[in-house]
Amino acid sequence: MNEGETAALVHECMVVILKLGGPVLGVALVVGLIMSVIQAVTQINEAMLAFLPKLAAIGVALMLFGPFMVTTLLNFTREVFDHILAIGGS
Repeated sequence: MNEGETAALVHECMVVILKLGGPVLGVALVVGLIMSVIQAVTQINEAMLAFLPKLAAIGVALMLFGPFMVTTLLNFTREVFDHILAIGGS
């Protein structure tokens, strides 16, 4: 395995990390922003008011994006194992 293949594998690893974390973090960001605006408008500063909707939204996002995330991780894992076998076989 040369440097080019290693760099490509690291690049793909970073893309997989973004695919796995991006949707959930994006949902948490949007819900947190909405709850912050609601708290600012109503002047209610309660920590649980921001935490519980964010927790529920993350749970829903994990249920919706879960199959995509598992498929992405399985495909990347298979590719890494194929690289390991190719290195060991040569």
